[in-house]
Amino acid sequence: MHEASYYIQLLLSGITVGSLYALIAIGYTMVYGILRLINFAHGDIFMMAGFFMVYLCTGMSPLVALPLVLIMTVILGVLIERAAYKPLRTAPRMSVMISAIGVSYLLQNLATYVTGGLARAYPEIPGLKNTIQLGSVSVNWITIITPVLTILLVVVLVLLINHTKIGMAMRAVSRDFETAQLMGIKINNVISVTFIIGSFLAAVASVLYFTNYGQVSPMIGAMPGLKAFVAAVFGGIGSIPGAVIGAYIIGVCESFIKANETFSVFSNAFTFALLICVLLFRPNGLFGEKMTEKV
Repeated sequence: MHEASYYIQLLLSGITVGSLYALIAIGYTMVYGILRLINFAHGDIFMMAGFFMVYLCTGMSPLVALPLVLIMTVILGVLIERAAYKPLRTAPRMSVMISAIGVSYLLQNLATYVTGGLARAYPEIPGLKNTIQLGSVSVNWITIITPVLTILLVVVLVLLINHTKIGMAMRAVSRDFETAQLMGIKINNVISVTFIIGSFLAAVASVLYFTNYGQVSPMIGAMPGLKAFVAAVFGGIGSIPGAVIGAYIIGVCESFIKANETFSVFSNAFTFALLICVLLFRPNGLFGEKMTEKV
């Protein structure tokens, strides 16, 4: 019975981590679907959301700061798109990718300058760290809230994309950027909405992740960001359900690998080994469509 509860806890831990990767991965997959751009700064937007909460909570309670963090992160995401990506809309794809990497390092260095490179304790949101007993397993509320909230947000997002006017515009742009533009779709609005959604989900992920982890540092967004990117590629970049499923697979596998003393050191390596295997044997991912490049 004790062994069973241990494995259930590992599974729950993996699902929680996978949920967080899923929220970040959706940002990658949506931006790629619209712009064919890997937004390498996305993990650092997640990190900045953590610091927004840390500094806002010096003057207000976490519950008051929470909506402000979401708004500030969305504004940051839109500003990055307007300043770093919009001017390069007609530039070669490599230029936009270099710009994304530049923004990533800019955010990391800005956070390092402001904080002195030191990790900061994340404010505790009332109730989230409280423990409850589920049979023989004791879990924090955050472990239950994270996957439930993630699935709820994904369902709302899928409904938005499939049943609203802006969702229809997003699907049209992802299918054929140039034709959508000729048909009168306001491309800039569609791209802005894509960055708003991606940044909002990254902010939600940051609140859940740092509440669990306990501290924020300038470089902390890099690894979750990379793992979320691998999840997006694994599921089929451009596919929201694929990104979510890929994130859960990576989260659960990582949880079980970390629990093994012999292989725990390879938990990060596993993620990138998985990326190599996917690129070798199924380059379009589990649910990705085969893309044809127009000449």
